[in-house]
Amino acid sequence: MVSGEYMIPEKPKAILTLAHGAGAGMHHSWMVELATALAQAAGIATLRFNFPFTEHKKGRPDQPAVAHATVAAAISHAWATYPALPLFAAGKSFGGRMTSQYLAANPRDEVKGIVFYGFPLHPSGKPSIERAAHLKDVRVKMLFLQGTKDELATWDLIESVCGALPLATLVKIDGANHAFKAGKRDVIGELVKATAGWVGEIL
Repeated sequence: MVSGEYMIPEKPKAILTLAHGAGAGMHHSWMVELATALAQAAGIATLRFNFPFTEHKKGRPDQPAVAHATVAAAISHAWATYPALPLFAAGKSFGGRMTSQYLAANPRDEVKGIVFYGFPLHPSGKPSIERAAHLKDVRVKMLFLQGTKDELATWDLIESVCGALPLATLVKIDGANHAFKAGKRDVIGELVKATAGWVGEIL
């Protein structure tokens, strides 16, 4: 069992499962800020949840099989709890990659699309595209929100990866790094606006 927390606006248009990254859990300020902004500015509900390694305060991220099972449980819980709401799956960094790996191998009709808040294409300083291999097997639309200074996704590489995926939309967040820091700009606001626009197009 892991913790999860819903954030539901008054009149939700859709719900998003929101998986955290490898370095911080569901209660991290960035995760809470994003979920709050999605609810208040876009009318999008969220289910944030922990992976077991965070829940049990272990340093290393879970093995993919464990992470995939956690993503599956979150999707099932959100769908069972709010069956009337269109369901999307999303994640920050590691959480997004585990979500897409799971859905590439286990397509789920109830999931309308995947949102990546910074897809971790490669380790820092080691540009490569092996981590994107599974994305061709994903059968739903994908939204990639990527900073141009993301240390884990060199811009030209993520651009070429998304360009080869008919179901992918790539949104450039100018000057942002992997943590979506870009000076004093309201990057969360940009992410929410892009998410809301893309979800609206699908619905």
